[in-house]
Amino acid sequence: MKEKIRQLLEDALPLVDFDSDFLFSELDSLGVTTILMTLADEYDIKMESSDATPKNLKTLDSIVALVERKLAEK
Repeated sequence: MKEKIRQLLEDALPLVDFDSDFLFSELDSLGVTTILMTLADEYDIKMESSDATPKNLKTLDSIVALVERKLAEK
């Protein structure tokens, strides 16, 4: 799942370093929105504005964990 998410997000945001330990600091509001919308569409999950936190978007691993939580809630 991690590699699939990495590929989706790299395709959507080619200038962002998804290996960064502080990924959230590299994102602007459009980047955050793009990540949430891309994942919501791909995994048919509902993303809320409250999901756009530094904790959830700190690293690629935390983004994967967010998707896994959302899938479990579905």
